[in-house]
Amino acid sequence: MDFDRTSFGDPAADWTIRMATAKDDERMVFWEPYGALDRSPAAVWRARVYEARHLGAIRLERHRLGKADAVRESYGAMAEVLSGLT
Repeated sequence: MDFDRTSFGDPAADWTIRMATAKDDERMVFWEPYGALDRSPAAVWRARVYEARHLGAIRLERHRLGKADAVRESYGAMAEVLSGLT
């Protein structure tokens, strides 16, 4: 098991789920056997929290790789996600 982008708990918090929801492309096949995600108001709020956590991890990785422009870009994405948490 790869613990770099996974954790125990809510499956919706996993990096894999984030990436499966990132685009409406061939990834959509994933949902047929897996089943649909919970879209209740509480689940949508939790998904925003998880996205903020993922964006934070992405920012750290960009910083580690010396991608200063990409780090700066991440602030807008984080602000957008955080505005949805109110």
